[in-house]
Amino acid sequence: MIYYCKRNCLLACIAFLLIALCSCSKGTTHRKYKIAFSQCTDDNYRRQMLADIKRELAFHPDVELLYRDASDSSQLQVEQVKQMMKQDIDLLIISPNEAQPLTGVVEEVFNKGIPVIVIDRTIASQLYTSFIGADNFELGKMAGDYAADLLHHKGNIVEVIGRPGSTPAIGRQNGFRQSIDKYPGIHITREVYGYWLKDKATTALTGIKNELLQADLIYAHNDVMALGAYNMCKELGIEKRVKIIGVDGTAVPGGGLDLVNNKIINATMFYPTGGKEAVQTAFKILNGEMFDKQHTLQTLVIDSTNVHLMQLQSAKIDEQQKDIEKQQSLLQEQRNIYRGQQTFLYITIAALILSSFLSAVVLVAWRSKRRINKRLAASNEEISRQRNQLIEMTARAGEATEAKFNFFTNISHELRTPLTLIFGPLENVMANPKLHFSLKSDLDMINKNALRLLRLVNQLMDFRKIEHQKMKLRATENDLVHFVEEITYSFKENARKKNITLQVNTRMPNLMVWFDANMLDKVLFNLLSNALKFTRENGYITVSINKSPSGREAVVVVEDTGIGMTPATAKHAFDLFYQEGGSSFKGTGLGLSLSKELIELHRGKIVLESEKWKGTRFEILLPLGAAHLQEDELVHEPVSERGVYEEMKIYTAEQQLPAYHAEDIAGEAKEYSILIIEDSDDLRNFLKQRLSLNFTIFEAGDGNSGLAMAYEVIPDLIICDILMPEKDGLSITQTLKTDIRSSHIPVIILTASNSMEKQIASLKLNADAFISKPFNLQHLEETIKSLLKSRKMLQEHYTSDGTGSARSASAKVDRKFLNEFTAIVEKNIGNECFSAEEICREISISRIQLNRKVKALLGINVNDYILNVRLQRARYLLSNEDLSISEVASKVGFSSQAYFSTVFKSKLQVTPSEYKEKTKG
Repeated sequence: MIYYCKRNCLLACIAFLLIALCSCSKGTTHRKYKIAFSQCTDDNYRRQMLADIKRELAFHPDVELLYRDASDSSQLQVEQVKQMMKQDIDLLIISPNEAQPLTGVVEEVFNKGIPVIVIDRTIASQLYTSFIGADNFELGKMAGDYAADLLHHKGNIVEVIGRPGSTPAIGRQNGFRQSIDKYPGIHITREVYGYWLKDKATTALTGIKNELLQADLIYAHNDVMALGAYNMCKELGIEKRVKIIGVDGTAVPGGGLDLVNNKIINATMFYPTGGKEAVQTAFKILNGEMFDKQHTLQTLVIDSTNVHLMQLQSAKIDEQQKDIEKQQSLLQEQRNIYRGQQTFLYITIAALILSSFLSAVVLVAWRSKRRINKRLAASNEEISRQRNQLIEMTARAGEATEAKFNFFTNISHELRTPLTLIFGPLENVMANPKLHFSLKSDLDMINKNALRLLRLVNQLMDFRKIEHQKMKLRATENDLVHFVEEITYSFKENARKKNITLQVNTRMPNLMVWFDANMLDKVLFNLLSNALKFTRENGYITVSINKSPSGREAVVVVEDTGIGMTPATAKHAFDLFYQEGGSSFKGTGLGLSLSKELIELHRGKIVLESEKWKGTRFEILLPLGAAHLQEDELVHEPVSERGVYEEMKIYTAEQQLPAYHAEDIAGEAKEYSILIIEDSDDLRNFLKQRLSLNFTIFEAGDGNSGLAMAYEVIPDLIICDILMPEKDGLSITQTLKTDIRSSHIPVIILTASNSMEKQIASLKLNADAFISKPFNLQHLEETIKSLLKSRKMLQEHYTSDGTGSARSASAKVDRKFLNEFTAIVEKNIGNECFSAEEICREISISRIQLNRKVKALLGINVNDYILNVRLQRARYLLSNEDLSISEVASKVGFSSQAYFSTVFKSKLQVTPSEYKEKTKG
């Protein structure tokens, strides 16, 4: 109770503090934005633009600015924009280096929902949010008018253009030329490209010195190139005669204002950077306010008449900016002080509240202490009562479990007597030399499964002896190498029949170990039996005998390349009665558990390593010497060979393959074929033997090979076990019934379970019959005959009339196929070139698959069906239409009346004319 009071008080305190903090900081929350600025190059004008943007952003301290300079490279600028786009920017401001190369990346940003402001230079698309910049065409016209006034409408002009393809350069050039064309006395004698750079402008003018000496005015597209032109004129000694006009008019040191003020150039066309306007427009966009799609900036001429005023204005703006930055710095200091004081206040309040709550907790704890003690006493009493009940219930459960085990043990004892009575007469009958080979095969199977039942009975009885500590170890000193080799050799013949390599590896000629031969043989027989059972053909089983690295233990390893185990199965493999859920391999769960108990009686251990589909490795470790055994566990007598022989017979009988082969039963080819998919060799061969008298039999030992064979041979019927390796019967049925190639094949499901859920699941997957094991063979044969008879009736019904409906088909997939097939045939009945290839193209199926499918469903091949439909239509037309024989032949796809008459008579034993007279007479 005290704990809960403390916890509730503490939670209340924390909640109160959180509410207080939230309420205090709520009014100071601002939306933070991340704005990216991509600049095409770095010159006086661009530095002025960046300064204008930063100056305007000073009024928005919560904005983060990402700035990148492309150094006059379009490719670099594209890469920089893509990198900034990955940083979750809210808006992009971009001054493109070139229009066409930057259009794609600007459109990509815009299409992702990020607003884009294009500044100064445009792109070759309208996919942007807003454009901010001066009208370069009007600026060029202004420069042309001003140049004409300077030259008094007469003279030669050299024009230094920016970069080819740059939208400002194109606009300034076109506007200037339009203005100059109005003055016949003025001529533009030469145009050169300066690429917006001073050095490149100087180099370009060096190549036209003759035209430059004749020039009266130089018009440069920016102030940087104008300075380069001045340097070239000074080198030629004509700097006082030639007039120079630039563009930009920036106020930075060395910018256009300084050049005009120092009389280096005569004038500059003020080209506003638009940085301030870009930031203002950006916040209108981000705040959802109205803005201009095209924002045109105003320009003017700066010369000696107004340059001082412009410089004063610029200096004033710079001074104001410094004041703003200073005020922001002071404001930030005040904010830091305020936040520190606010934090101290919160801590003080929290301490006061916490102390108050702690006082209340102490008071509540003191009052509730006696009540808690009373409740604890009552709880202890209840727990004691429940504990006694659990002890009583556990004892009853133990008695019930013991009664169940006793029941199974008694049943096991009772089973040994009838098994003995089976083996005796069975051995006498099998020893008869006049026994027919077919009966001998049946008797071999009876003997094998009786031995298997005996093995299960023995395992259960051995396990009960161990559980009640009635199985005593009787260890003798034996040669372990000889013992293991002898047992392994007994499996050689069975391994050879499955083409499995079985070998014993050891470097030791002998190894003396104390062990109970009658126990250890059970372990080895069980491991080898499992290895042989779960290893496929062409696999390997290796038995190794060595000493451990310490030399204190003998090590026997049984390793195979079989199907292996999942990690969950390997973890519980030695648990009693354990079976992996959903596994296709079912057993009793006794063998490995018993093996582990027997090894532990020897004071040894058994270790399992396994990987699914790669193999399994069992390692048995037996201590050397006899010090670990008690005196009454040691026997100084030779081992009894009879016990080993009996175990050998029981374990190896299960692995023996049936003596029956298909060639043992002679006969002609049967009308129907059956595919048996069953992983049990005994059952598969038994069914094969019985059904081969009336059917052609194909067989498969697992699901995948069964499916492959079904598609290869297209049998008339499939018998499939429900539990198999790789693919179970339900999966196989679903695959077959949903594939157009096999949907018509009847499927009979065999199962050892009587589960109604399994039967319902099978029927939902369109299985045709569900038969539980053990089944009556006559019942199975009658089921097969019934299914084949039903399908034959379907074929006769469907082929009795070429115009019949596909609704008689037994499955949805078959109905769909037959509807499509008959529709194609009906549509092309008058096409004399129509063939099976046309149907294959329409349905998207191969010729072989089409023939097999039609043969299976209708009992005739495709060409015969087409011919039957043609003749059925011809009979109808002859009986009901007033058409000539030639017209009827043409309508049903015969190019020749004579051929039509020949086919008609061969099929119906009457000529078309005779048929027409007979039906109409």
